[in-house]
Amino acid sequence: MIAQAAAGIVPVEYAVAVDRYLAEAELGSASRRVYRISLASWSWPLVGKLLPAGPSRRGARPPVVPLALLDDETAGPRLAAAAAQRRGQAGARTVNRELSALRSAIGWWRRREWIAADPTAFLDQAMLAGQPSHAGDSGQRPSAVRPLNETQLATLFRTPASLREQAFWHLLLDTGAAAEAVLSLDAGLLDLAGRRARTADAEQRALGWGPRTGDLLSWLLAGRRGGPVFLTDRRAPAGTAAADRCPLTGRGRLSYRRAAEIFTEHTRPLDPDGRGWMLHQLRRRPAG
Repeated sequence: MIAQAAAGIVPVEYAVAVDRYLAEAELGSASRRVYRISLASWSWPLVGKLLPAGPSRRGARPPVVPLALLDDETAGPRLAAAAAQRRGQAGARTVNRELSALRSAIGWWRRREWIAADPTAFLDQAMLAGQPSHAGDSGQRPSAVRPLNETQLATLFRTPASLREQAFWHLLLDTGAAAEAVLSLDAGLLDLAGRRARTADAEQRALGWGPRTGDLLSWLLAGRRGGPVFLTDRRAPAGTAAADRCPLTGRGRLSYRRAAEIFTEHTRPLDPDGRGWMLHQLRRRPAG
């Protein structure tokens, strides 16, 4: 009874929110440990401190961070500065993995309305705008984070991929919305005939898409009128919130982490550097 009561309480501290997320995340023990370390590493920049580097990082006690700080307007710039610093120490691949863990947790917390904002969106905006995210940056936008060009997009959509991935990637491209917002969409809220919807977050952003994406979504949702639009391949684990589970199939909502992994793995053969592309590269710059 005590555990059930605690599960319904919105956590005040970031560390407690991390514990709650990891307790329900579909992760193995090794991945859970890596995620805990990655999520703890973002505690320092959220309160304006530098993450300990080198040997001093091992065993360092994270600061106490109110979860509400993620909704503060300073959270995005602080995370961007920390990400720039970490890239110089650990490399872009490591930082991208750590950011993926944070994005996945933030998406989970937002769906439970523990926080409203997504401060990691600031990093995408800064990179797409070519703005420096740290005082030491040159301001040059690395080629790895440029939006995909028309040739790359044409190549991507010619490759074989599942209906779920095709619909998801086309929807990201058409709407320009963050992947987390698209993954939070529910089938019952889509106007398939009008090719439009609104995001489920606090901003309630209006989304629209073209005929090709509309066809893909109609095929994907054939026979489904409720639950998440984008589902996992397996049934959701016990204890998954009803909002994150399809009432027809029992499968869970696709996570940002898994969606990002699939995209990078699928596009690795298309990338001349062999690293694969990232989901935010499907977000074109706004016109004008």
